[in-house]
Amino acid sequence: MSTVSTDDLARLAAELRSGAEARAGGTDTMARLRAGLDAGPFADLGGLEGLRGVAWGPEGGARIGALTTVAEIAADPVLGAAYPALTATARALATPQIRNAATLGGNLLQRNRCWYFRNPAFSCHQDGGDSCPARAGDHRGGVVFDTSPCVAPHASSLAVALLAYGARVETADGRSEPGSRPVRELYDPADGTRDHVLEPGEVLAAVELPAPEPGETAAYVRATGRSRAEWPLVEAVARVVREDGAGGRVARVAVAAGAVARTPVRLGEVEAALEGAPADPSEAAKAVEGLPGQCSPLPGTRYKATLLRDTVRDALERALA
Repeated sequence: MSTVSTDDLARLAAELRSGAEARAGGTDTMARLRAGLDAGPFADLGGLEGLRGVAWGPEGGARIGALTTVAEIAADPVLGAAYPALTATARALATPQIRNAATLGGNLLQRNRCWYFRNPAFSCHQDGGDSCPARAGDHRGGVVFDTSPCVAPHASSLAVALLAYGARVETADGRSEPGSRPVRELYDPADGTRDHVLEPGEVLAAVELPAPEPGETAAYVRATGRSRAEWPLVEAVARVVREDGAGGRVARVAVAAGAVARTPVRLGEVEAALEGAPADPSEAAKAVEGLPGQCSPLPGTRYKATLLRDTVRDALERALA
């Protein structure tokens, strides 16, 4: 993985500040363009080879360029050995055609899938309006943790896995030194007007993962309406590290969920219930028992409270097995 020149970053950032939208793989950008939801102009990132590929740091952590495709992440055996939940999540996304074009950065910064937002006949908080038609309308795919005026869940599956790994994102604006922030700070659970917090002119350059933990077992599970090429109703990532690396008790656990809130979420109470517990799949049911009671569902998403519980339980049982 090489670096991007300061001149290239400055040029790109200037285009974005002037109103252009960043375009990488273009899988969703072009769909919104065809639907009349976007008219450009676009700032193409495709030529910035320095934003592509995987590099390994001296302490063992990985740095993945934002233009690395989902397919490349899914197929990388070294990444898979170090971060099994990340590559499992990448393999489950969309279709082979989409995975070959879609990028890591594009997945993290993609727009939500709300059918009201994507229908030009409606106006909402996301396009400058002052209401959320989904809240009073058909919101069966909406949030189960109601924290924002907008009820559309964030659509990034890779963000769920990266949240479970405590990853950081590196951003650049062409004016100052690149900055770094936890991936959780890329999103605002209370903001109903946008799907990420990057300002115009900010470029997501890379994702930085901490050094892998020996003996980790992990799983990714998604609940969908059909088996292929479907957006998840609920998705969950579970990571387990055992005290002795094989059996015994749970030393550390990370559980993250997606498609249930305005942002990907860590489930801290589930994690706390498992830390120090026997590393046995039977512990999963006890850890998730109270999860539905922590939800604040909409009338049409009450089913997601139990679906979230069962999906997280499934992921934990697989990770603990």
